[in-house]
Amino acid sequence: MKAIVLVNAYIRQAGMIRQAERIAEELHRRGVEVKIEKNGNFLCSVSKNEIALSEDFDFCVYLDKDKYLPRMLEKKGKRLFNCAEGVELCDDKMLTAIALAQKGLNLPDTLPAPLCYYKDAVVSEQALSEIGRRLGFPLIAKKSYGSWGMDVRLIQNKEELVSVAEEFRIQPHLFQKFLGKSGEDYRVLVVGGRAIAGMKRKNEGDFRSNIEAGGKGYKAELSEEFLRAAERCAQILRLDYCGVDLLDEGGVPYVCEVNSNALFNEAERVTGVNIAGAYAEYMVQVMQKEEKLCADSE
Repeated sequence: MKAIVLVNAYIRQAGMIRQAERIAEELHRRGVEVKIEKNGNFLCSVSKNEIALSEDFDFCVYLDKDKYLPRMLEKKGKRLFNCAEGVELCDDKMLTAIALAQKGLNLPDTLPAPLCYYKDAVVSEQALSEIGRRLGFPLIAKKSYGSWGMDVRLIQNKEELVSVAEEFRIQPHLFQKFLGKSGEDYRVLVVGGRAIAGMKRKNEGDFRSNIEAGGKGYKAELSEEFLRAAERCAQILRLDYCGVDLLDEGGVPYVCEVNSNALFNEAERVTGVNIAGAYAEYMVQVMQKEEKLCADSE
């Protein structure tokens, strides 16, 4: 069995590199011939009216967010962990909220910002007033695309809302009701539809709990309601692996974000769970099952 662990072409963060290495290590231990490859080596192309693949393999562990390459790989019949659609839905925070809405989950009230094409446009006073009226202060503003808490703002009042709305104006973004405790949330790691590890993330110096923003992880014993909420997210978004960030609003889990390629290094450290191993084992079992089904159908 042969696999590629595919990472971003410009990867440089140590945590991302270590994550890819951990997955490759665990796949190798299970007899998989595996290599880490950057999305920049043109694994796929459109050539002579066809999707062309520069090398062959059985499956791909997709740790990037590029929406074009996974679509091309799937068109060539390659099995991806995670699938292209799931990656796209998680990469756009507004699309994530839309996909999870009306599915029995708790979500923060969310307003999508109107898309603006003009650098000299002025943000509508009426829109700003409506955002404040519907969501109250403090509230959260986020660019639709981004990781590790980047481009997320805590807005305390109308003056700050005006400033952030102007800053974000020509980028896709959204506004959300502020829930939970500042600098705290829960990260639940889900593999193959099952929650296998959970940690509390806490940041004493920032409202963002992200480890990359200075937060720290702590092992957490979460209630069944929190675990089932994370598993439901993975099911809806068709994710083989994900990290679900949950806010605690009076003991009720609210889905903050879902990450299709969530970093698990801190979670492995604080929980003692071999997350990379569980993911590798799941992928091998899925591929063996699919190979058997293919063989039986011939």
